Amino acid sequence: MVSVVRTVADTLADAADPRRWLEHLAASLPAVDSERLIRAFDAACEMYQGKTVPVTGEDLFSHAVSSAAIVADLNLLPDAIVATLLFRTPDFREDWQEWLTKQFNATVAMLVDGVNRVRRLTEVARIDRLDTPEERARQAETMRKMLLAMVEDIRVVLIKLAWRTQTMHYLPECPEPIRRQIAQETMDVFAPLANRLGVWQIKWELEDLGFRHLEPDDYKKIAKLLDERRLERIDYIERVLEDLRAALRDAGVKGEVAGRPKHIYSIWRKMRKKNLDFAELYDIRAVRVLVERMQDCYTVLGLIHSMWQPIPGEFDDYISHPKANDYRSLHTAVIGPEDRGIEVQIRTYEMHEHAEFGVAAHWRYKEGGKGDAQYEEKISWLRQLLDWREEISDRSGLAEAFKTELFSDTIYVLTPAGRVLSLPQGATPIDFAYAIHTDLGNRCRGAKVEGQIVPLSTPLENGQRVEILAAKEGGPSVNWLHEGWVKSHRAISKVRQYIRMQNADVVRETGRQLFEKELARHHHHQPNLSVLADKLGYEKLDEVYGALGHGELTLRSVAAALESLAPPSPVREVTAEDVVRASKGGHDAGGILIEGVDNLMTVLAKCCKPAPPDTVVGFVTRGRGISIHRSNCLTLKRLSAEVPERLIAADWGEQKNSVFPIDLEVTAQDRPGMLRDISDVFSREKLNVIGVNTMSRDLRTRLRFTVEVRQVNDISRVLARVMEVSGVQEARRL
Repeated sequence: MVSVVRTVADTLADAADPRRWLEHLAASLPAVDSERLIRAFDAACEMYQGKTVPVTGEDLFSHAVSSAAIVADLNLLPDAIVATLLFRTPDFREDWQEWLTKQFNATVAMLVDGVNRVRRLTEVARIDRLDTPEERARQAETMRKMLLAMVEDIRVVLIKLAWRTQTMHYLPECPEPIRRQIAQETMDVFAPLANRLGVWQIKWELEDLGFRHLEPDDYKKIAKLLDERRLERIDYIERVLEDLRAALRDAGVKGEVAGRPKHIYSIWRKMRKKNLDFAELYDIRAVRVLVERMQDCYTVLGLIHSMWQPIPGEFDDYISHPKANDYRSLHTAVIGPEDRGIEVQIRTYEMHEHAEFGVAAHWRYKEGGKGDAQYEEKISWLRQLLDWREEISDRSGLAEAFKTELFSDTIYVLTPAGRVLSLPQGATPIDFAYAIHTDLGNRCRGAKVEGQIVPLSTPLENGQRVEILAAKEGGPSVNWLHEGWVKSHRAISKVRQYIRMQNADVVRETGRQLFEKELARHHHHQPNLSVLADKLGYEKLDEVYGALGHGELTLRSVAAALESLAPPSPVREVTAEDVVRASKGGHDAGGILIEGVDNLMTVLAKCCKPAPPDTVVGFVTRGRGISIHRSNCLTLKRLSAEVPERLIAADWGEQKNSVFPIDLEVTAQDRPGMLRDISDVFSREKLNVIGVNTMSRDLRTRLRFTVEVRQVNDISRVLARVMEVSGVQEARRL
């Protein structure tokens, strides 16, 4: 609730004369922003000449200017206004990204791209085909989450909201079926989204306009019952606020007052929810007072009750007796000037912050139901950001703050029918199939993403349309689990459930085949199988087969057990005489030259992963030959401090097309697609990646890659390419 006399209607009235609106806005901006805005205005005027908005038929240029005027009032920086004017550029220019970047800047191009993707997505993601209100509500909630998850700058969503607000104002010109369809989508998706983000002037406008087209009779009835027009109610509230400010000054109480007239949809909703007549509503006009201390709340209450007559039965003390969600405030209703009812809320700034951004947040109260705690925490952060935008003096810092990757832990994809599904990050078509129906997941044999056939192991991305290719009968493969192709808990559970229902002999046979393939990979060592079963925690080998067949035991665990049971390799023990023996030249032991000693097994140390042309040093181990370390290896320094006599000189010999594993670490901003973009660099550089580990925290991610190289010198160019990836802050060899 804010003290705002200017409404969206005022804004659109100004935009009715586009050239005058432009001149007024340009005069308030710095010269460089003003010049860019004028160029965008002229480009939009030329580009949209004679064009209309699909579906509604509104003049496209008028729509763009009106939407841009709303965005300008939202204080989202000039780039967002320019992007709103040019939001339809992708429909008219093939080179639109290059053109926007060159003519304006990369931020404008990014915002237009985001708005374009959101627009196309909302055209195919439909909720009006669902049968029940419960299904519609679930789908609408998923769509709202999807819109937030797929944008990298929150202004994209706000531009979309402004665009929809203008569409709603034009709706009376459209045919009845189109009016109802757009109004219903607005009430289901966009008005609640504006509510959650705290963009009140848009939220109220969308709700009233949507209600007007969905329930025209009720809308007219309440509008008639209101004894004054909205502008008159706003003027009344401003006069009440002035009286309150004067009273606070006279009493020496520091505080802020704000107010608003309740809009028509909110009045109707409260009448229906509480089964009240219009005459029983006392909060058609509402005022809020914020003070610094709790005792000031009661002081202000006394002032208000002395100024105006309290209405019996309309006082609630939620400070002494907070609600279950810890909401605290004083509520009262009084007969104000001209014998009109006014609702008053009184709270401290701390209580207000908790009510707006904490677990007592206004949007939860309005929408009801239980929510996702993590999702709600992210929404609260966005609302605080949008609340702070009026106070941040560093506008460049605000532009950076608008970028959001809060919702990157979940992806949202569409079925061919336009239904939106939420899946965990990294989910594959198999997860998608099981999210639709268990039977479809079991029979899944292939998939199309955006019309192209892809492997079942393909990670899906936000906004993609996915189609499953299914066999008439059959079941899932346990290899889906072993290969890591299944990410969601539901899909993993369903695969395991299906396998458990199969004939036990079939499951064991599948496990036996997997086991023997893994054993063949370790052909150099054939362990005692009973000992191996015991090592894995099973009494019999058949139990190992069954666990593998069910996917409860991984092949990685079997490989680790095999390695642990492998006997030391036969190698001649190195004596002290060998270590100190002087020699001219050296001998090549597996690509490593060991001074003065012949026929030794050498092992590249896993702690530092040396590769040519690193300076290397050998360390004599017991039973495993010579361990080769980089000369600056911390582990080597510790070992040499304990047993310096075991160090031995070493160098690189002829490599014969050998490759060497090394570790790289990349630190970056956490965002969707970061792992993919870095992997693309490795692919273009023809670098084989044999291991990946990621860790994300506080919107930052650390990615560690193990890659194979022939020479360490090869990696400097690759790291330079990685640093060019958007969001990467550091790339180095460990």
